[in-house]
Amino acid sequence: MRLSFTKMHGAGNDFVVLDGTRHPVELTAAQARRLADRRFGIGADQILVVETSTTPGVDFRYRIFNSSGDEVEHCGNGARCFVRYVHARGLTRARRVKVETVNNLLELVLQDDGRVTVDMNRPVFEPALIPFDAAGLTPRRAGPGAGFELWPLVDAGGRPLGEVATLSMGNPHAVMRVEDVVAAPVAVLGPLIEAHARFPRKVNAGFVQVLSPTEIQLRVHERGAGETLACGTGACAAVVAGIRLGWLDAVRRRVTVHTRGGDLVIEWPADDAHVLMTGPAEFVFDGEIEL
Repeated sequence: MRLSFTKMHGAGNDFVVLDGTRHPVELTAAQARRLADRRFGIGADQILVVETSTTPGVDFRYRIFNSSGDEVEHCGNGARCFVRYVHARGLTRARRVKVETVNNLLELVLQDDGRVTVDMNRPVFEPALIPFDAAGLTPRRAGPGAGFELWPLVDAGGRPLGEVATLSMGNPHAVMRVEDVVAAPVAVLGPLIEAHARFPRKVNAGFVQVLSPTEIQLRVHERGAGETLACGTGACAAVVAGIRLGWLDAVRRRVTVHTRGGDLVIEWPADDAHVLMTGPAEFVFDGEIEL
């Protein structure tokens, strides 16, 4: 099978984008891994497949495969690349596009400066829906009002890993605050948290350093991909957790997130509101590959 592809990135989180609107694209896990392989394939954190939607009022459908070959629910940086791709390829002229994923409906807006704003929907906190197994755990509550839960995690040998806030942004996240994100042991703690038994579908592990009430620095070990240069849903999860825990400004509720690949702006106007993410989406190159 010979595939045409486009390489893109959103703040360094990189993607191989495939057009499945004209001809169906069905990838096996092995083929997805081959495309994502940085030595024997093209190289990417995720593979994005653009498809038409059969749902009334929805413009497109898109599927997301991690570099591990697993199909996953959501990718915020990928969503930004998605809307730039369909607009540049003439698949739509609309600057506001509705897109469905395996478990979500997103609204994407292409701004005049080329950045993209994604409506990431509401965060989910119910442990069973994240999913997170909280049975037998006693959380520490922090933040204004009734506060928000920080859950203690230990490894298989009973050694403490630290406290995490848990939530879903369409995919599961565990957020840990650190004093120095550059020095944080992401390569060690990330895989341990990702595969922790408390997360039956694994989890994205975020490590956040609070720089000011409106500014954080973030590293994320992504489920099935390892540490990436940026993670859109991880940025949203970190800001939501930070506001609820009192780390971040709960009045303006607009936070700049510095990642290793670039900056994202996250807005959460109210506790019952959708989260909005704005950031870059860039083309790298086009090509063909034989699978």
